[in-house]
Amino acid sequence: MKIFIGTDHAGYVLKERLVSSLKAQGYEVIDKGAFEYNEGDDYPDFVVPVAEEVSKDPDKVRGIILGATGEGEAITANKFPHVRAVAYYGESKCVVDDHADIIIRSREHNNTNILSLGARYLTEETMMNVVKLWLNTAFSEGERHVRRLAKIDKISIKKNI
Repeated sequence: MKIFIGTDHAGYVLKERLVSSLKAQGYEVIDKGAFEYNEGDDYPDFVVPVAEEVSKDPDKVRGIILGATGEGEAITANKFPHVRAVAYYGESKCVVDDHADIIIRSREHNNTNILSLGARYLTEETMMNVVKLWLNTAFSEGERHVRRLAKIDKISIKKNI
């Protein structure tokens, strides 16, 4: 599986560790930056390239983005067609199983293709466990979930500017 990854300064250290771990597990990882720690950088500069790639092939590739909370990053990614990003920023002291339902349902019910992680709220261990769970959970392909995603894909908002 091909995975695109991007982050600003807030997730830089965790991203570097995640990239190494995923490559060691045999995933094809394409790092979209940041490539150095720069406290003044902006997350859209790294989220947009990931979202663009996932938007081109939403059912065959995945994206992982990191930021301080993961929320702004998910909002940015979800502006792209066919991108279904979910934010996760569980408390660093929780066990993944306490929040597994959120990650599992994001994949089984919503076929999420971008995982947005709140780097300031996750330990490295929790991040690795959540990423593993998210990557290994399949879309259920249940009729109601397919129907709902098709409705979402049809939404087109016209801007009156």
